[in-house]
Amino acid sequence: MDFGGGDDIRFERLGKAGVVTLARPKALNALTHPMVQALARALAAWQHDPAVALVVIKAEGRAFCAGGDILDVYNAGRAGNPPVEFFADEYRLNAAIARFPKPYVALIDGIVMGGGVGISCHGSHRVMTENAQFAMPEVGIGFFPDVGGSHILPRLDGNFGMYLGLTGNRIRYGDALGSGLATHTTRAERLEGLLARLAETGDPDAALREVSEPVERETGQATLEAIARHFSHETVAGIVRSLEQAAGDDEFAAATLATLRGRSPTSVHIALRQIRSGAGLTMDECMRMEFRILNRVLYGHDLYEGIRAALVDKDNKPVWQPASLEAVDPVAIDAYFAPLPNGELVL
Repeated sequence: MDFGGGDDIRFERLGKAGVVTLARPKALNALTHPMVQALARALAAWQHDPAVALVVIKAEGRAFCAGGDILDVYNAGRAGNPPVEFFADEYRLNAAIARFPKPYVALIDGIVMGGGVGISCHGSHRVMTENAQFAMPEVGIGFFPDVGGSHILPRLDGNFGMYLGLTGNRIRYGDALGSGLATHTTRAERLEGLLARLAETGDPDAALREVSEPVERETGQATLEAIARHFSHETVAGIVRSLEQAAGDDEFAAATLATLRGRSPTSVHIALRQIRSGAGLTMDECMRMEFRILNRVLYGHDLYEGIRAALVDKDNKPVWQPASLEAVDPVAIDAYFAPLPNGELVL
């Protein structure tokens, strides 16, 4: 089956399953624009194909998908042509996955971040192995937790999604299952047999009952309670103040405060507002909100500075503008969420 995307993404029919394989292992399966477009075409076709009972998405190598190809974003933006259409198509794909009428099973065996979250965690079944590492690390490069992060993160219990979005910290499969990001966990060695059963039966619930192995959370109860408390505040200032008050004798609070202060101050403020707003929005509404934010971030400073520091010069010393959480002007944050003068994202 050829829906496009070249050698970076493969499509095949296995029994009752339409199977997608991300095949850029050397690039940690980072998404390109042709990959996004090809997956969208496949879903549009399989949605109406009576021979396809479900879709399975998996990946080669040690990553499921580490996100979008942000060096491409950097180079295009620096050349004066920010890739707005790439993100528009990616957001349309995320929304299409969320509304896909058949089971959509993501087999996540390795790193899943950013754009990888967008093509997995909006599906009906999110299966993670012991190798899975989840993160929405965008605030660390001057971006924001997009690809539907504003829909996923506020729906995690105990303000855990706010914590993940504002810190960019990684979690493993136990925390993913406990928070609701993953619907099932299993051992990596069982994925091949699981795929065979999915293709044979077309019934993901029955197939997953055979291989699922629930695991305990990696984060202890005391830390979860601290996250729920500190990240319950409605403003960045409130969260910072709460962490500062506890940091003197609380290692977790001190470390979390240091993490927040190392992220892009603008991004942290954007992320808090988008996650709080997303709690009351549909997936489509979230994608339109994120597209508004995107159109301002792509023409700003911090994204390119963050990518420069992380991936170009690799000095890990971004110079953010403004430089501190306290220096961010609330009016400037309002502008990221304002309606687009040339029209909203069409889904």
